[in-house]
Amino acid sequence: MAPELVRKNEYDGRQVDMWALGVLLYAMLTGMFPFRGQSESELYGRIQRGQYKMPAELMSRDARIIIQKLLETDPRKRARARDLIRESAWI
Repeated sequence: MAPELVRKNEYDGRQVDMWALGVLLYAMLTGMFPFRGQSESELYGRIQRGQYKMPAELMSRDARIIIQKLLETDPRKRARARDLIRESAWI
């Protein structure tokens, strides 16, 4: 769930989808989800702060950069699909 949804703010579905893509890519490369918590409130707090660990040994530098851009908590700064296509040699 994207931070703007957790905060119950208005949102752009495209930017929420980009967040979801970041979560999915992280999960595919590591076998675990980026955000975990002992309770729902702890989980939501970590999502809102963008607090996750990036296991460098499980992914390339380019993959880490893409994930960081997708898991940006500010939807205005979050990567858009066209940005990733244009900027990334990985895609």
